[in-house]
Amino acid sequence: MLKGKVFKYGSNVDTDAIIPARYLNVSEPSELAKHCMEDIDLEFVRKVNHGDILVATTNFGCGSSREHAPIAIKAAGVSAVVAKSFARIFFRNAINIGLPLLESPETVDNTDAGDILEISLETGIISNVTKGKIFKAKPYPKFMSDIISSGGLVEYTKKKIAGRAP
Repeated sequence: MLKGKVFKYGSNVDTDAIIPARYLNVSEPSELAKHCMEDIDLEFVRKVNHGDILVATTNFGCGSSREHAPIAIKAAGVSAVVAKSFARIFFRNAINIGLPLLESPETVDNTDAGDILEISLETGIISNVTKGKIFKAKPYPKFMSDIISSGGLVEYTKKKIAGRAP
């Protein structure tokens, strides 16, 4: 079960807004995290806590196909991103590094910044604890859940090769 405070953003939050291009020469996740969202929310890095959740409207993660964006989000402590829709390459990159994304228009429409959400990745149930409302997102197929729970595709593959994959 994931639980955290919501940071809410609008539509078309591109990868340059998530991690500005001037930091693309950085590869260390903890360094990327220091600059996550800084061009659209200067307070984000100071206010985000481990487990918090990003909520956005449509086309989150559009723009270039860099993996730096989901890495910065995850390294900043965000446990999941909920949106009405995601850019496809961002979706793939996020799963590959073990960052869960959930599409749930109803959650987005009924959630405000500062609300507390609880998310069950197994069932797709999203509870807005603050407002006492429950929503449903499509749960991941088992193989994708296994990738996420392993911490990403590389870690999943290492476990699979060693015979320890979920």
